[in-house]
Amino acid sequence: MTHIEIVEMDGQLLEGIGSFCLRSKKKSEGYKGKNKWLHQQFEKDLRYVQLVEDHQQVGFIEYTDAEYSSRVVHADGYIIIHCLWVSAVGKGYGTQLLQKCIDDAKQRGKKGVAVLTNDQTSWTPSKALFLQHQFQLVATAPFDFELMVYPFSEDVELPYFPENWHERLTGYHNLTILRSFQCPYVEVATENILAAASKLDISVDLIEIQSRDVLMEKSPTPYGIFSVIYKGQLISFHRLTVHSVYKKLQTLLEEPV
Repeated sequence: MTHIEIVEMDGQLLEGIGSFCLRSKKKSEGYKGKNKWLHQQFEKDLRYVQLVEDHQQVGFIEYTDAEYSSRVVHADGYIIIHCLWVSAVGKGYGTQLLQKCIDDAKQRGKKGVAVLTNDQTSWTPSKALFLQHQFQLVATAPFDFELMVYPFSEDVELPYFPENWHERLTGYHNLTILRSFQCPYVEVATENILAAASKLDISVDLIEIQSRDVLMEKSPTPYGIFSVIYKGQLISFHRLTVHSVYKKLQTLLEEPV
């Protein structure tokens, strides 16, 4: 008989079971960076919950108070979901993990739960699951970002995005990477940018995001933890191949000043 268990991770369990993403490469800098980041965020009450079926990891959800979130959204009093991923659809894995988050938020007296989605990339959760569970679309931002919210009452203030996205981009002329290790794949994404830039002899400014204040002020997208900007234009907010980065940079190099 199938046995499914919801495991809420802490520092000790993390050392034993490990984080979910990139677990096949536990010696990689991205994996180690994610685990270090998780240890730091556990102290701020971040929840990292894995779904285990017959001793196999089949999904996880990561969420935290908006005040400590890695997403660029104003949502005081809400829980923000960073990630939700399952190994198979149609088995109710996503529903179980999402319900765990909603129940936690209600028990803690929160206003509701919010999540950032983007249909153009797998780097954010798919909005289909949230629409099935009465989440509503309350805001959009450039580059196809959407803010989905499940408020617990009708009279609470809804979360919202900043509005100065274009202004944020224009502040970067050099090739610039802003990043944090909320996602372990950020390291590989960074390496691909550096490799393409090297081929074109372009120097790179690498900015490590160390606080939510910096994130809220400087990130040019709601995703927050990875942005690549060149000549005031967004190159990417997710991992690209070296070839894709090369083509994008080369096109911008050829544009008249």
